[in-house]
Amino acid sequence: QVQLVESGGGLVQAGGSLRLSCAASGRTFSSYAMGWFRQAPGKEREFVAQISWNGGSTYYADSVKGRFTITRDNAKNTVYLQMNSLKPEDTAVYSCAADPWGRQGTTFLYEYDYWGQGTQVTVSS
Repeated sequence: QVQLVESGGGLVQAGGSLRLSCAASGRTFSSYAMGWFRQAPGKEREFVAQISWNGGSTYYADSVKGRFTITRDNAKNTVYLQMNSLKPEDTAVYSCAADPWGRQGTTFLYEYDYWGQGTQVTVSS
């Protein structure tokens, strides 16, 4: 069983930056692929970014490419999402998720077995 806890959300003006963190429990974190998803009010949850088990591969939604960066520190059991040049349309609850199979390019919700509770990101115009 893996528990995921997100932090770092908040209120920021358009053009600003935030860094989200996702701390994972368990000894096998380093073998998991990790992803970030978001859900805006009235919308379905959508893929944001994914990183392979060793950090060697990353994938991004087109809407965040060039603005967001996903990284991980396996020694700290933590994955990060650096968000720059934030826009009001980035407002959402951001959740991290774990794929215990360590696959590359996992962008669908059903490919993840473990989920955090989420952290709210609000971008004001």
